[in-house]
Amino acid sequence: MSVKLTQGAIESSFSPAFQNICEFPTAKEGHTRYRLNLSDGVHCLSCFLLATHLNHLREAELLEPNCVCVLKKTVSSSLASRRVVAVLDLDVLLTAAETGGKIGNPAQLTGERKTSVAGLIPSLLQPSDPPASRCRWTIRARVTVKSHIRTWSNSRGEGKFFSFDVVDQSGEIRILAFNKQVDKFFPRLEQNQVYLISNGSLKVANKQFTSLNNDYEIALSPMSRIAPCHDGRGVPSLRCLFVPIAQLEDKEPDTILDVIGVCEEAEDAVHITSKAGEQLTKRALTLIDCSGKTVTLTLWGEQAQMFDASRHPVVAIKGARLSTFDGRSLSALCSTTLTVDPDIPEASALRAWSVTRPPALVCVILSRVRPVGVGGFHAAGVPTLSLVRVWVQAEDFSCVATVIASYKENCLYQACPGESCYKKVCQLDDGRYRCDKCGTDYPNFEYRFMLPVSARVNLADFGHSVWATCFQEAAETLLGISADQLGHLKETDEKAFNKVFRKIQYTTHVFRSRVKLQRYDDEYRLKVTVMEVLPVDHQAYCRRLLDNIRSLPRADSRPSLGAAPP
Repeated sequence: MSVKLTQGAIESSFSPAFQNICEFPTAKEGHTRYRLNLSDGVHCLSCFLLATHLNHLREAELLEPNCVCVLKKTVSSSLASRRVVAVLDLDVLLTAAETGGKIGNPAQLTGERKTSVAGLIPSLLQPSDPPASRCRWTIRARVTVKSHIRTWSNSRGEGKFFSFDVVDQSGEIRILAFNKQVDKFFPRLEQNQVYLISNGSLKVANKQFTSLNNDYEIALSPMSRIAPCHDGRGVPSLRCLFVPIAQLEDKEPDTILDVIGVCEEAEDAVHITSKAGEQLTKRALTLIDCSGKTVTLTLWGEQAQMFDASRHPVVAIKGARLSTFDGRSLSALCSTTLTVDPDIPEASALRAWSVTRPPALVCVILSRVRPVGVGGFHAAGVPTLSLVRVWVQAEDFSCVATVIASYKENCLYQACPGESCYKKVCQLDDGRYRCDKCGTDYPNFEYRFMLPVSARVNLADFGHSVWATCFQEAAETLLGISADQLGHLKETDEKAFNKVFRKIQYTTHVFRSRVKLQRYDDEYRLKVTVMEVLPVDHQAYCRRLLDNIRSLPRADSRPSLGAAPP
């Protein structure tokens, strides 16, 4: 009769079937105990101590050298700086006579290996079952996300940290490392690799900073150990709870969710400047799934730069934020994981559907507006300003509109020159400028825009207009001049200053804006803020107008209002 041992079980701390190589009887206080040297066919260890209530197995000659047994219950502990595993329950599968001798050529596992015996013996715990009541544990999991090193500074001091997410068959969990642990573990970890991770502090996860489906997270401590695991069999590379694109309309805004789809279209990466003055890279993708519905996904930073859409790949996005911008759209976060053509059943089904889908499939677009060309927008789904005037909820929209008026008297203000601080400064008696936010006096200031303009829509409701406010980047694009240059003209050349504003009058642009209903002194007012000003792609715009005209009901299909009664 033959039996197959679980090879590699000693090294991976997974212990079903072992062969007993030999025994070492010990006597203490009149009691005889047996120390077992167990083998998995590859490695062997002699730190297994048989519980005294199991001595009858040895006395009955059931547990003897070369027999095969299954450890059903064990407890590990440290005695005199040595790791000991107490065997509380076991079953003998095959006797020594049935095995016919030693199985394999197991080597004694020593402390020379990269992972110590102390880190190997504890039972493997699962990320979804946190060891709340145990001080020692080990999990075998794959790193799916590894953040950059970040720093903080406050009244209590300063420091640094990074986080990484791990996954196994049971679930996922986030692990944090601070200060000295950053220096120790950050260089060791690589994304998509499997590790044995042991000992750390368990705490309740802050859901404000994590979207993982786990109520706990782990903080590494000086006692923590991380070692590579060369046996990654059975450990998944991705764990997602995908939401079909058709169901995004039913989800609440700002929900963090997972989506998978075929990349139908991808724009070129563009560079923008944030409100804080930071240069950002973004790229918009259009995803479609088997429902035939599409949604826009915005990537940022390195993900936007490195994405290749030439093959129309299947894209699995984990932890994206659902936005109401332009209907329903998705935006990647710093913790978002993007996987191209993942090896999962959902991706295989999408690839098969993409190849066989009907060419005349009518797609339903959940994202109202999508950029086209260089800085242009489709007018499909673009609201008119007459519609914007009756909105009661905060909305983002894009429209083609014409500037008919602007206020130049209060278009500039003296701002703090400090980095990422744009608060208004006050001039002191000594000629210096005080920023109350920074608490600092500066010898100079810098001009910044706050430009109110009136834009008249050039779509259907030609008689309607709305006042909108352009801040720094949008105003500079609209006027074609920087705030400092315009401030210099205001002080030195009033004629040239006025010419800048006359030049933009009756010019037409694409305005990417945000509308919000605000309350002032028990009165509700509509506030429109222009976030971006783009040139009009006149060819695309004219094609859209022609399509709108063709979609209008024909005159001969309407009932005649002047027809005489029979």
